[in-house]
Amino acid sequence: MRSTFKILFYLNTSKKKKSGLCPVMGRITVDGGIAQFSLKEDVHPDRWDAQKGRARGSSRETIELNKKLDQTEQTIKNIYKQTVDTTGFVTAEQIKNEITGITAKSKNLLELFREHNFEFQKRMEIDRKKASYDNNKFSYRHLSNFIRSKYGQPDYPLHLLNQSFINDYIYYLCVDAGLKSGSANNTIILLKKMIKLAIHQGTISDDPFPEAIPVERELKYQHLSGEELERIMSTRIASKQVGFVRDMFVFSCFTGLAYSDIRNLSEKHLRKAKDRSIWIDIPRQKTGVESNIRLLNIPVLIIEKYRPERKSDYLFNMRNRSSICQHLRTIEKLCGIAHLHFHMARHTFATLICLTNGVSMEAVSKMMGHSSMKTTQIYAEITNQKVREDMTKLATRTKGKYKINLK
Repeated sequence: MRSTFKILFYLNTSKKKKSGLCPVMGRITVDGGIAQFSLKEDVHPDRWDAQKGRARGSSRETIELNKKLDQTEQTIKNIYKQTVDTTGFVTAEQIKNEITGITAKSKNLLELFREHNFEFQKRMEIDRKKASYDNNKFSYRHLSNFIRSKYGQPDYPLHLLNQSFINDYIYYLCVDAGLKSGSANNTIILLKKMIKLAIHQGTISDDPFPEAIPVERELKYQHLSGEELERIMSTRIASKQVGFVRDMFVFSCFTGLAYSDIRNLSEKHLRKAKDRSIWIDIPRQKTGVESNIRLLNIPVLIIEKYRPERKSDYLFNMRNRSSICQHLRTIEKLCGIAHLHFHMARHTFATLICLTNGVSMEAVSKMMGHSSMKTTQIYAEITNQKVREDMTKLATRTKGKYKINLK
C-alpha cells in the first residue's frame, strides 16, 4: 500500500492577536495521522495566500518568512524519506518531534528500534559503518515480522517484555527465518541493546530477559515426541478456527508439507495409484523440487473432513500466517507444549513418522522434496542421537535389575 504524505502551512485565525496578526502553523499528514506545530511566526491574514501556503508580497520580512517555510518543508521531506528508508515506517508525530526538537520516550519496542536506526544513520559518515547499519535494518525487519506474525500487532509494549518473548523470538529466528546461529545471535544482541536503551530512558527498570543464551543450531530441527503428537491429536478443541489450525498442523506432521505447500495444495496434486493408495505430487514452493508423498490414514481423514467447506479447487481454505501463528499459541496452552510451528511438524514427519519406523533415507528425501541428501541426513543424525540418549537411559534403569547365570 502506498503511503500518503502531505505538508500544509496555514494561519491559525482562531488565535488572532490584538495586532491583527495570526500564528503561522504547519500540519503534517502521514497515512491519515496528523501532527501540527507552530512556526513561531505571525502574519496578517491579508498578506497570506492560503492556496500556496505562503505569505504574499516582496518585503524583506515576507521573503525571509517564505524562505523559512521552504526550508522547513524540505527538512520535513528529508526526515520522512530518511525514516522510511531506515525503518520502512514513519508517523506524523515522529516527524513533528524531530523538527521541533521534542524527544518523547519510546514506549514500544519497534518505535525505539526505529529511533535508534535513524540516529545511527545520521552518524554513518562520522563514526558508524554502513555494514553495521545494514545489520541494524536486517534485525529490525526480523523483529517486526516476528511481532506481526505472533501477536498480530504493529508494535509491542516495552513493559510487557518477558522471558517468554525472547524464547519465542529465538525460536522464530531459527525456525521461521531459518537463520544460522551466528546471524541469530547478532540479532539477539541488537535486541538486548534496545533493552539497555529502554532502561536508560527510564521506560523499564530491569532487563526482562537477562539470561538470554546464545542460539544453538540444533533448535532448528526440533520435532515432537510420539506422546506430544498424540496429545495434540486427542485434545478436545471447542473453537472451530483453532481446531482447523490443529488439523493442518497434524496434516503437516503426517505429510511433511510446509505451511506454504499446504496452502497451495489442490485436487490436481492428488494421484490414485493402482493399489488404490492416494499420493500427493507437488513441487515444494521453497525449492521447486517435487515431493511425492503417500497419504496415510490420518491426512486422508482430514482431507475428507474439510471437503464440504471448499470454496475452490484448493483442498483447504488456509488462513493467513498471522492467524495460524495466533491459533498455534492457543494450542500450545491447551496441550502444554511450547514453540509449535509448521517447521516442527515437518521435522516430526521426517524423524518420528518416517525414520524411526524404518523408512529409508532415500524415500524420506523424496517425500520431503529435498534438493540434497545432506539435508535429509540431518534427521538421521537427530534420530541416532535420540537412540543413544534412550539407550543410555535404558542402561541406567536396567543396571543390576537383571541377572544371568553364565556358569
